[in-house]
Amino acid sequence: MFNQLQKEIIKLKKEKNAIILAHNYQTADIQEIADFIGDSLELCVKAAEIKESDLVVFCGVDFMAETAAILNPDKKIVIPDREAECPMAHMLPAEYLKQAKEKYPQAAVVLYVNTLAEAKAEADILCTSSNAVAVVKSLKENLILFGPDMNLAWYVSQQVDKEIIPIPEGGHCYVHKMFHEGDLYILREKYPDAEVLVHPECDPEVQKAADQVLSTGGMIRYVANSPRETFIIGTEVDMTTRLRRENPDKNIIPLLSEAICENMKLHTLEKVKNSLINEEFVVKVDAEIARRARKAVEKMLEVS
Repeated sequence: MFNQLQKEIIKLKKEKNAIILAHNYQTADIQEIADFIGDSLELCVKAAEIKESDLVVFCGVDFMAETAAILNPDKKIVIPDREAECPMAHMLPAEYLKQAKEKYPQAAVVLYVNTLAEAKAEADILCTSSNAVAVVKSLKENLILFGPDMNLAWYVSQQVDKEIIPIPEGGHCYVHKMFHEGDLYILREKYPDAEVLVHPECDPEVQKAADQVLSTGGMIRYVANSPRETFIIGTEVDMTTRLRRENPDKNIIPLLSEAICENMKLHTLEKVKNSLINEEFVVKVDAEIARRARKAVEKMLEVS
């Protein structure tokens, strides 16, 4: 059952001809009123498909809303809290990337979608955690500049016969850096029949100790189709919120209950309501940067 505030938001959505997109890391109350919930790739695809809605409320972090704006220049894209920034995305400024391209002119540039628009405009192609390997394999170049997440770069390097140069060297997600190999072993002892699923933004030692390394979208599909009953989930804690809701007959355990993305949690129902009423805060991307970045996004979607 929806609470009163959720009912008001649903009513406003209809009045405004709006759609709410939410990342898997949003809290349960926001997931419940979203029109679509997904990982970065799924949200990119959904954003590209938007046709009927005049207003898009994006419950995610800044780079995600920017991507929606890049793919929908004729739509109004708003983010409930403009302070919802992804620290990883800010670790790779466009100027740093330009310097790396000068140093390795023969390299193809593959950027994780977790980057700001200015950096996207310098990329040959984008990727997400779910399609990174396929994207790198699709390129003719054997030397790849890959950023900003060094752990995803390592994950890709294990599955392709190409040289992957991570940029910057220390790019990371602070949430996934919380996980340690010891956390996994402690829960394996407690739940010996559990299958451990972790995100490729986790450190290599954690990835090696897991049963499966998957994007959040991959985790959703895997849990739904697996005959196993118990799963330990190594990513942001609200991923378990969606998994439990969609798999009530299965035991979903967070690898670490403290693994919270505070930036994602800046969005609240009150702020979503405000974004619908006042149509704020509008996400804008410079037209030339958007044009160049859109090419990299569209190349990714072609591979996907």
